[in-house]
Amino acid sequence: MGRKKKLPTGVSSGGSHASSAPKSVGGCCVPLGLPQPLLLEEKKFLLAVERGDMPNVRRILQKALRHQHININCMDPLGRRALTLAIDNENLEMVELLVVMGVETKDALLHAINAEFVEAVELLLEHEELIYKEGEPYSWQKVDINTAMFAPDITPLMLAAHKNNFEILRILLDRGAAVPVPHDIRCGCEECVRLTAEDSLRHSLSRVNIYRALCSPSLICLTSNDPIITAFQLSWELRNLALTEQECKSEYMDLRRQCQKFAVDLLDQTRTSNELAIILNYDPQMSSYEPGDRMSLTRLVQAISYKQKKFVAHSNIQQLLSSIWYDGLPGFRRKSIVDKVICIAQVAVLFPLYCLIYMCAPNCRTGQLMRKPFMKFLIHASSYLFFLFILILVSQRADDDFVRIFGTTRMKKELAEQELRQRGQTPSKLELIVVLYVIGFVWEEVQEIFAVGMKSYLRNMWNFIDFLRNSLYVSVMCLRAFAYIQQATEIARDPQMAYIPREKWHDFDPQLIAEGLFAAANVFSALKLVHLFSINPHLGPLQISLGRMVIDIVKFFFIYTLVLFAFACGLNQLLWYFAALEKSKCYVLPGGEADWGSHGDSCMKWRRFGNLFESSQSLFWASFGMVGLDDFELSGIKSYTRFWGLLMFGSYSVINVIVLLNLLIAMMSNSYAMIDEHSDTEWKFARTKLWMSYFEDSATLPPPFNVLPSVKWVIRIFRKSSKTIDRQRSKKRKEQEQFSEYDNIMRSLVWRYVAAMHRKFEDNPVSEDDINEVKSEINTMRYEMLEIFENSGMDVSSANKKERQPRPRRIKVWERRLMKGFQVAPVQNGCEPDAFGNVNGQGEMREIKVESIPSKPAKETAKERFQRVARTVLLQSTAHKWNVVLRAAKDSQIGRCTKNEQKSLQNLGRAIEEAKRLIMLNPGCPSGRESPIRIEFEDEKTSTLLELLNQISAEISDSEKPKIRPTWRPPLKTVPARAMAANNTRSLTAPELKISRKSSPAPTPTPTPGVSHTALSQFRNRELPLCPSKLIANSAPAAPTAPPKKSEPTAAPPTYKPTTHAPFSVEGGNRGNTRTSDGVRSDNSNFDIHVVDLDEKGGHLGRDNVSDISSIASTSPQRPKHRN
Repeated sequence: MGRKKKLPTGVSSGGSHASSAPKSVGGCCVPLGLPQPLLLEEKKFLLAVERGDMPNVRRILQKALRHQHININCMDPLGRRALTLAIDNENLEMVELLVVMGVETKDALLHAINAEFVEAVELLLEHEELIYKEGEPYSWQKVDINTAMFAPDITPLMLAAHKNNFEILRILLDRGAAVPVPHDIRCGCEECVRLTAEDSLRHSLSRVNIYRALCSPSLICLTSNDPIITAFQLSWELRNLALTEQECKSEYMDLRRQCQKFAVDLLDQTRTSNELAIILNYDPQMSSYEPGDRMSLTRLVQAISYKQKKFVAHSNIQQLLSSIWYDGLPGFRRKSIVDKVICIAQVAVLFPLYCLIYMCAPNCRTGQLMRKPFMKFLIHASSYLFFLFILILVSQRADDDFVRIFGTTRMKKELAEQELRQRGQTPSKLELIVVLYVIGFVWEEVQEIFAVGMKSYLRNMWNFIDFLRNSLYVSVMCLRAFAYIQQATEIARDPQMAYIPREKWHDFDPQLIAEGLFAAANVFSALKLVHLFSINPHLGPLQISLGRMVIDIVKFFFIYTLVLFAFACGLNQLLWYFAALEKSKCYVLPGGEADWGSHGDSCMKWRRFGNLFESSQSLFWASFGMVGLDDFELSGIKSYTRFWGLLMFGSYSVINVIVLLNLLIAMMSNSYAMIDEHSDTEWKFARTKLWMSYFEDSATLPPPFNVLPSVKWVIRIFRKSSKTIDRQRSKKRKEQEQFSEYDNIMRSLVWRYVAAMHRKFEDNPVSEDDINEVKSEINTMRYEMLEIFENSGMDVSSANKKERQPRPRRIKVWERRLMKGFQVAPVQNGCEPDAFGNVNGQGEMREIKVESIPSKPAKETAKERFQRVARTVLLQSTAHKWNVVLRAAKDSQIGRCTKNEQKSLQNLGRAIEEAKRLIMLNPGCPSGRESPIRIEFEDEKTSTLLELLNQISAEISDSEKPKIRPTWRPPLKTVPARAMAANNTRSLTAPELKISRKSSPAPTPTPTPGVSHTALSQFRNRELPLCPSKLIANSAPAAPTAPPKKSEPTAAPPTYKPTTHAPFSVEGGNRGNTRTSDGVRSDNSNFDIHVVDLDEKGGHLGRDNVSDISSIASTSPQRPKHRN
């Protein structure tokens, strides 16, 4: 037979990996792109890697790189390669061996990052930089998407950020790796449009993966100069993404909570009030904070605007805010409740005096006390309570009652005259006070808008109530002014118009409209008092729950209004005619007036369903029991119509009362439960917003004193000019000092955070993985020690006789699945005839052009059968090509090594080249010894491949060419079962070869000179070792060749007599020759049978010459090339 055709490194020839069709496992096809069944040698290879058997792995790799009889890049049924197994076991020596010996890394770098194996990451990064070529995809991008463990858009830096591994991230960032910047979700650029059109799901998932990487605390610490504000901005952006892309809302909200937690964890590392003050008061546009200065709390304002509730409610911040809040009132918090009430009542009663003192002398002791936040709050609250008291007096007409009780006779007469003159009246004194307050409120809101901006102003929901209240009061003032001018004009034309009673006014008289708006404004004014409850720990959570319930009520009314409108339309359509009959009975008086005395019932009933608006009102009040069945007893109504009306009304009552109202109650209960669960955080956040409104440099004087001129206005004008000059003088120097101080504190916080994170990781209890790692290291050391002992000439054969070492259950399950041919694939009925692909055992998709495959003749000899199989394999193996060309990476995903790492990178490259050179220069076995420990596994089965080879040998020996002398073969029972099992899976590689069991007599063997019969019997009874490093081509003696032709030089005669043939292996090749003992090949035919003698042992035939049964190669027959 000829020599085996050399294939690219890592791609197996023949066997299960050379077939062009998907593998059949258990009668079903393995789908394209999934891991294929493994050869027995490949299973041994993976088992050796898993067990940490360095000597056997090294021998297998050396043999594989010379003969390429197995695929060193094969995968187990779960898609794990040898490098993956070594990384999972954290066996750095094994990883180094596999990389140096040329095993393809594929996505091993991502696996190392996922396993947080730092040493392997450094090695694989250097290897990737060594083999990467510009414009080509990286190694992990070459993995088929069907078997890839990671998404195609995952980069090493992104995966390290997902794992939040500080050390690996630092390595990648030092090399210059970068995280891709995500586009805005509403981006309409060409790239986003293209990616969305190609695969919208992948585009969305890639955005989620990028944000998951950006939210990594370790990545933020390493890349951001201000981690706290970065966490705030990411949290807010993720909130907007969750609202925009509802499909991934849960993922974005989880990432948002992660960012919030990171900011809180950084805040936990603050240790002094000075550090906390510098962090909270940092503002690049203002001068640096010095102890004793007024705190601007810029960072806290940003936290509130970004809704960082846990950050704001942190105990460190609350303690600092409390000290600022009660500044100027030492010992107030330690007073008893009675003393606190007396102090607050004193300020509430004397607030006008405090305001007057501040207006006249703002820098006096009392004026400075009024600038304190708590005193400012008490004075503003007292002023607002006084405003509500004025509203109560106005609504009760207290000025008229005061005149009646304490007024003089003249005042009483004027009051009686005013009661008769109901039109054209001027505002009362109490109403003028209300007008003054309203002007103060409007001026206060205008100042706030200019101070914080319209956008920040609208974020506070209480500002909407203030705006609505002020708008209503301004509308009342305008309407009252318009009504006064209108009525004064009427009275000037006719003085009797002043005495028209209210019941005779027009329905939409401006003064009546003004009174309605004034009543609504009073309601909103009273509700604003709830905002002050936020400061109380008992009423604060209730106020927050009320706000949440208002939102629930608004949501509920959308559904309720729809149901109400639907039934109102139906009832109005059904009963409008009969309601019109009732209306005609009501309006019977002259002038079209309603007769409430005689037909009051008809006047009530017609309004129930007279039009769509009245029908809607009736159904609304029906929810509160204000509409009964009597309202359906209309004039002239028929029984059928009445039945349908009552049926619709009953259906509405069931839907409204039983379903919708209970739904509203459930929603409100859920809102309260959510608030109650986080009541402390919610209340502290709401209280902080209230506190911050008084920390700001806002108006000290409350309405209406804020609209009155004061001395402070003049002082503020001159102080502004002086501050501008001072700020311009030292702005640059202060900014540099502030940044340096803030940067030093942030570095300290980051260092403490990372150190605490590592301490927390080290404090974790010992896990099962840690124990398995120790076991793996001990097992590896055992194999290495045995190899050292063997190399030193010691007898280590006793190591084979030891009992099997206990292994973890996870390893046992993996080995069982590996040996049983377990495949992670759906069960299929059969394989389609044209489904060719995935032939290299790596799960990589290939496009194959199937040309005319030779058909199987009815009768064919073994020689013809081999020729047909080889021709078929050649046609298919030459048609393989990639069907997808990956475009070059735009940005560097791993960067480049630094100058300090150049030496390590060069050493790795030299090690790889040296390993290749040594293998090529030394084709023989590097060690003359067997493996100290055989690779054993459970459930080994015998194979019938040996019988097939004996049959083929007999058929070929009977043919004319090549002439092979009949030799003695030992009985099959003398061949060890382990040697037969070595080719178990290879019997599946050529399904056309029919296996026939034939027995042949064993002729008397020819004795070999120099070898005793005892030695022969001892050698014959030995097991065939499963050492994968033994080489068939160089170790086995060959059959004698035919006499050379005259034109060819005669080979030197061997030093021993030609041996008989024993069980052998067949190698397909392109040249027909037989290897003699001196390595000279002689022509035989298109095929060469290479026989390994297992029965005779001479001085030249030692243990090193014994080898395994090799695999059948995939080659095509060619014309023999004769030697000159």
